Amino acid sequence: MEEKTLNIPNIGLGTWLISNDKVGNVVKDAIDLGYRHIDTAQAYGNEKGIGKALKEISIKREDLFITTKVKAEYKSYSKAKKSIDKSLKDLGVDYLDLVLIHSPEPWLVFRKTKRNWDKKNLEVWKALEDSYKEGKVKHIGVSNFRIKDLENILDNCEIKPIVNQVLAHIGKTPFELIKYCHDKNIIVEAYSPIAHGEADRINEVNEIAKKYNKSFAQICLRYCLQLGMIVLPKASSKEHLEANLDLNFEISEEDMEILKNAKLNTYGKSNIFPCFSQADKNDL
Repeated sequence: MEEKTLNIPNIGLGTWLISNDKVGNVVKDAIDLGYRHIDTAQAYGNEKGIGKALKEISIKREDLFITTKVKAEYKSYSKAKKSIDKSLKDLGVDYLDLVLIHSPEPWLVFRKTKRNWDKKNLEVWKALEDSYKEGKVKHIGVSNFRIKDLENILDNCEIKPIVNQVLAHIGKTPFELIKYCHDKNIIVEAYSPIAHGEADRINEVNEIAKKYNKSFAQICLRYCLQLGMIVLPKASSKEHLEANLDLNFEISEEDMEILKNAKLNTYGKSNIFPCFSQADKNDL
């Protein structure tokens, strides 16, 4: 099994739920502020908007780290391979820094079926490996994979996954999965690290934010960083983009323990997985 190393900025711009017509300005603002890590996905429907922005900036391509994800519904070698080529075209780049399998299961049946997707995921993984060998992709990994899903890849792959991007935030931190990944030298990226914007409903977060004179969002991001994860906060305004970079402080061990045990039992207004309703049944 071939292992790779990866030097990746530990704060990235998440672009989930930023529309294709608006994402370009957000990306340009983020890059102006110092972001060099941009995270998108085929399912987000905004790769073309990001690609347009990349053509309008002066930053060298090699100074940026661009991630996309193969649609969760694409569970065959050919569909995954073609989708990577399409992402390259839509983003207007010669290579992708990181490509992930977006989910071990299609969104429409995510965590709702007993069907085994192991063989299908290995087909997709082979497409990623071949795209890597062709120089189209610099690194490959997965997203939303549980331990058993990772074991399937690790037991059968030629190139080991370098990243697992997962939902992780105060009140919903997958500690066992994070430890497993770190033990296997797999980087963990935290998406929605501010709990879909709802971490301010957690009393402990607000109390500790006041103590450190920081926003609840900054406490959430710093928490994930101190657990050894890369964070991918989504923001649109320059104010929030800039604040999400201002993380040069340390949460004490005592306060980290409080945050590790904090609870967010239910989400309020947020639709956690909007990609689900957009999935194409014909791809299942």
